[in-house]
Amino acid sequence: MPNPWLNIPIEDYEGHMGPDGVRQLDALADLFARALAFAKPESVAILGAAGGNGLDRIDPAITRRVVAIDINPDYLDAVRSRYSGCGGLELHAVDLSSQKLEIPPVDLVHAALIFEHTGTGLCLENALSLVKPCGCLSVVLQLPSESAAGVSPSRYSSIESVRQDFRLIDPAEFRAAIEARGFELQEETRVPLALGKAFWMGIFISPSAVFILPETGLHGLPVLIL
Repeated sequence: MPNPWLNIPIEDYEGHMGPDGVRQLDALADLFARALAFAKPESVAILGAAGGNGLDRIDPAITRRVVAIDINPDYLDAVRSRYSGCGGLELHAVDLSSQKLEIPPVDLVHAALIFEHTGTGLCLENALSLVKPCGCLSVVLQLPSESAAGVSPSRYSSIESVRQDFRLIDPAEFRAAIEARGFELQEETRVPLALGKAFWMGIFISPSAVFILPETGLHGLPVLIL
């Protein structure tokens, strides 16, 4: 069965997430900017880059390599069209939940609202493996809400296809699992959103050498199911 993200046009995704929808694009771009300001990376990778929201926050005088990763090649075409002037731009069409990354690591890996869709198995292993020793991993998770569903109702019918597989990740459990790998939390923040939702962001620094836990890895990381 094809991944539903392959059948969601970029116009639908951005329409749903934008000012006429759930109004989250600006908040996500602001959190990416916060991670960039913290890490000041020479290289950055964005997991689930979609159409490149937030790439305009990158300072080309600091960041000279930008790796955009997404499962949908049409999204990456949008990134290419919109940010062709971005120096050192690399585009990789990868299903992070089923394909192992073979990409040179970067100073900052930014993963916003991706683990809710991919789970914390191979996708998380990919994220961790992409961080350079003493590099940074910034993660944005959606927090539970008593007044709003995980995936808000949308006027775009294609968005409904991802609702069934969406799972909230418990930030405390996520932090514990990451710290068990030697990563250290440096900064965390909670951002309230429209429609009764909120984001949590944590910025972690990797150890000088990433080590692997036993074979089950982080696949047992608890989730909150709506």
